[in-house]
Amino acid sequence: MAPKGTIAIEEAVLNEEGIAWMAETATLYAPGSDPTKIGNHPHTQMLLDIHGSRLAKMDAEGVEYMLLSLTSPGCQGQRDPERAKTISINANNWMAAEVAKNPSRFGGLASLSMHNGAEAAEELRRAVKELGMFGAILNDYQIAGENEEIKLYFDEPQYDVFWKTVEELGVPVYMHPRYPVAPDLEPDTKYGQRRRLIGAGVQFHLDLSFHIYAICSSGFLDKYPGVQLVAGHLGEGIPFNLWRADHWFNKPVKKASRPCKEDYKYYFTHNVSITTSGDFSTQGLKFCIDEIGVDRCLFSIDYPYDTIEQAQAWWREVDLPEKDKEAVARGNAIRLFKLPLEP
Repeated sequence: MAPKGTIAIEEAVLNEEGIAWMAETATLYAPGSDPTKIGNHPHTQMLLDIHGSRLAKMDAEGVEYMLLSLTSPGCQGQRDPERAKTISINANNWMAAEVAKNPSRFGGLASLSMHNGAEAAEELRRAVKELGMFGAILNDYQIAGENEEIKLYFDEPQYDVFWKTVEELGVPVYMHPRYPVAPDLEPDTKYGQRRRLIGAGVQFHLDLSFHIYAICSSGFLDKYPGVQLVAGHLGEGIPFNLWRADHWFNKPVKKASRPCKEDYKYYFTHNVSITTSGDFSTQGLKFCIDEIGVDRCLFSIDYPYDTIEQAQAWWREVDLPEKDKEAVARGNAIRLFKLPLEP
């Protein structure tokens, strides 16, 4: 058992099977790389490693525990339903086996194909009940269609059974960003003309925040109020826009036609938690604490896309009251994910 430290919950990994599908987006996160050799890329090697260099860095820097998840886009990047389903099942079996090697330091989030809401619910149930997963990760929308022209968003009616199952199981769903699909990168498209905006700096939070707003306003969180979502990167910017979003969402004309009972601030204080993954801004974190409450704010790193060393160096200097800092560092994660760690 490691000494008490930080608990990081948006930490990416990759199984050997995933090298093939990861090669399809390699040039987006590693420009100039050879997709046929992506398995040898230093970043891929860090994703593949769990019990070696990753754990050594955790020990050296004071990271007590990591919740691991298959790197983006995972199943959401597979247009073929059967292939996506196979990736999900294989990744979850692999993840459970890896976590079992050192359960005092690692836990897992399930990967799910979202082509079919009922099948996603079934796999989530298996992952939680049989494999011991602590929740699920969804990499924004699910692509579908012969040419990846269809995006499936999880506020649609077919996902009712999925959200019902999430509430029943009592596990959080982590909403995570992804790179654009191929049709959105064509020369005359929004991102095709502006590739400099692709990725974590701009495109990730613009795309994913839309999806989170959609789920919050869908009515699912009224029907299944026990559902808990997690949004990284300081909530994908949403906490900083809550006043304006609700200022318009609560106007009579909107209130009369919206499918949800409450406004966005309500859902962010009852159903959504945010993390510091890849956004090590002390001022930003303090704003989020003031806006949605300290109990809704959790530490994260976003390894290996950001370094353990940088995250921990930042965290050591964060000037929060001791009780609040302890809650963000580990207490909130233990409570939300029901982790088998001493409070």
